[in-house]
Amino acid sequence: MSNYLVTGAAGFIAARVSEMLLEQGHTVTGIDNMNDAYDVRMKEYRLKRLQTMPGFSFYKLDISDRSILDHFKTDKFEAVINLAARAGVRASTENPWVFVDSNVRGTLNMLELCRQNNIRKFILASTSSIYGANPPYPTPEDADSSYPLQPYAASKKGAEALAHSYHYLYDLDVTILRYFTVYGPAGRPDLALFRFTQWISEERPVQVYGSGEQSRGFTYLDDIARGTIAALKPMDFEVINLGGHEVITINDLIVMLETAIGKKANIERYPPVQADMFSNWADVSKARRLLGWEPQVSLQEGVKRLVDWYASERDWVSEVLTP
Repeated sequence: MSNYLVTGAAGFIAARVSEMLLEQGHTVTGIDNMNDAYDVRMKEYRLKRLQTMPGFSFYKLDISDRSILDHFKTDKFEAVINLAARAGVRASTENPWVFVDSNVRGTLNMLELCRQNNIRKFILASTSSIYGANPPYPTPEDADSSYPLQPYAASKKGAEALAHSYHYLYDLDVTILRYFTVYGPAGRPDLALFRFTQWISEERPVQVYGSGEQSRGFTYLDDIARGTIAALKPMDFEVINLGGHEVITINDLIVMLETAIGKKANIERYPPVQADMFSNWADVSKARRLLGWEPQVSLQEGVKRLVDWYASERDWVSEVLTP
């Protein structure tokens, strides 16, 4: 069994990746600074679950702080799975500096950790937002990513470039995973599926920006976590899309949630947000070929699991802030 360093361990995807690794018998060292990018109760909930599992240890640290390199000089890790990030296209237009700190400086520090400690494998979480305004659909990995539309996507482009430089200079085995829209229980409360589930369940106004005909390719959390773990194998240097296998418009998604929850949505419409992409839809043929990865959870089933989780945790999750 192996020992892995997972950054952003209390985050949505990283917590599930950590759980799956622990369930497989590995040990996981988790790092998270527990910041307030969104309601910290979500991170505390995920971390509390992890801390009940054998083989998990946790450090409250910030990967953007260079002193983090001193914490792990004697630790032996099979790989660094760098899932810590400031995420969110809209939020990045309000405070781009914190996105550069976490996503660029933080990635550099984790790459340096690999170099200094002779860790041979590095996984970087990137984003579908990197493809910009008008990519081909479904979008392959070789689509142009030179023109990001927001500081968030730009910071991820910078992180990808740094990862390639460490691969080139130090022969670090790097896999970059460009995640498309991920959803599931205990998800980020700034994303549509969590927000809509809460708003419809609590009979609050459902805020829709634009016509609602914008679409997203949704993939369930467990499928994303499985793909991330599959990418731990030696691959030299690869960029791989994960997610986006079931595309649905925001309007149709709301109808699906109304059915699952058993309540009607009170929709309030607002002008479109310039930072938002109109659509995303991944070409995942490369993940299929290189990782043997196929999504297993349908959108219908995944939405049911999310709604059931929300109902079971409603006493506290109904009050989680949904910006």
